[in-house]
Amino acid sequence: MINAIKRALIVIVGVLLQFGFAITIRLFFYKYLGIITLFYSLISVLIVLGILKESTRLSNDLPWIILILIFPIFGTILLITLGRSYSKNKLLKSIFEHEEKYNKYLIQEDNLEKEINDKKMDNIKYLMNRTNHFVSTNNTITYYNFGEKFYPELLKELKKAEKFIFMEYFIINEGVMWNGILDILKEKASKGVEVRILYDDMGSVAMLSTKYPKELSKYGIKCIPFNKLSPFRGIFMNNRDHRKMTIIDGKVAFSGGVNLSDEYINVNSKLGIWKDNGIKIVGDAIWNLTVMFLTLWNANTNEDQDIRKFKYEFKNHDANTGYVIPYGVAPFHKDLIGEDVYINMINSAKEYLYIMTPYLIIDTEMVNALCRAAKRGVDVRIIVPGIPDKKIVYTQTTSFFRVLHNSGVKIYKYTNGFVHSKVVLSDNIRAVVGTINMDYRSLYLHFENGIYMENVSEIKEIFKDFMDTFEDCRKLENQDVKTNFIKSIWQAILRLFAPLF
Repeated sequence: MINAIKRALIVIVGVLLQFGFAITIRLFFYKYLGIITLFYSLISVLIVLGILKESTRLSNDLPWIILILIFPIFGTILLITLGRSYSKNKLLKSIFEHEEKYNKYLIQEDNLEKEINDKKMDNIKYLMNRTNHFVSTNNTITYYNFGEKFYPELLKELKKAEKFIFMEYFIINEGVMWNGILDILKEKASKGVEVRILYDDMGSVAMLSTKYPKELSKYGIKCIPFNKLSPFRGIFMNNRDHRKMTIIDGKVAFSGGVNLSDEYINVNSKLGIWKDNGIKIVGDAIWNLTVMFLTLWNANTNEDQDIRKFKYEFKNHDANTGYVIPYGVAPFHKDLIGEDVYINMINSAKEYLYIMTPYLIIDTEMVNALCRAAKRGVDVRIIVPGIPDKKIVYTQTTSFFRVLHNSGVKIYKYTNGFVHSKVVLSDNIRAVVGTINMDYRSLYLHFENGIYMENVSEIKEIFKDFMDTFEDCRKLENQDVKTNFIKSIWQAILRLFAPLF
């Protein structure tokens, strides 16, 4: 814990140093303040013009434009620090190169592609065309509506591992959950099973020491902190690995919203009942997740010359019907895959659209899509937490309630506690389960993963989960979405700083 606090302090000091530059100019170069201010103003105008020229989601870029025009020095430094220029970052370039390199291992079956084109399955076609991940039908899907149901299944499958275990998580926190997993990993590593762990350094900053990878190496476990914290790393500090997946021998994989920390299985939760979800895949779709993991792993280590050795060939697998396509989201992608998949589902919904999300910080394109769906008669419902984990972020979330409610979108608060699930379901036909929140970070900044399903029999379990969860929610009415003038102004200001939260 002490080391984690030290690291957090180093990051804070680094950010203060970056912004202290502007203060130094005012204190020591006040004679030239007019010239310096004019220079920064000209630079800021050029930056804004560049943003406008390249922008494809203006509402996403508008906060940067306003900040830079009102506060030229502050806004420019903030953009340089947290913006989306990735060309000079070595690790991001390596990730991009490995992603391009591994595309050759993601081959779509011609007959299945023809079938999808013939049936005009536009949502799947978008994912196939824009992500390079393939769709498969040879899968068995199991959905878990709480972390404490997911956890025993994860332990059971880990105990069966014979060749390798890959784990990639935003948060790893020592406690009941992680200790139960770690005991199995130690045993498996001692028997020659290759164990690799990738965790986000920022996500686990207050939980794991800087020496934790070395501690695990004593047991034969390979471990990498993704995007290791540094006060001088600049823009990449804001791009985190928010993915969550476990892959075992290429035979079974897990994903969903659950991190490896006790509150996710409702042990010592401080936010009431922690509502989360997990998903298990057995079948060909696992390969997409495996390639995602190995892309980030080898961008750091470059140790695998041929990743095909980790692919398991499923034959005569008794699978559920339907189409499954796990897909990845990365901050350097030209398309906003995470947002586009959600918007495509919203636009294709005919009867209902149900959403669970811990955060609701969305751009005008998604707001308009949700409002249009409700106005054309689709039953649109969104479940958000009753007990928030971050008050400022929750204030941003509530700022969208009124416009959505007035258009017919129904907002539900989970009265039992905190919702961490990231699930979208429509018409008993399509569903997405994964790590992608409906917020600025997940949609624009983080590495994420989702699992898109269409006509999969397990969708009925997802529908049942929504029905059960609605029973534990309170539907917001007119008086619940009203805000006074001061609160409205505060919400608007917070939206400007969405990239920071």
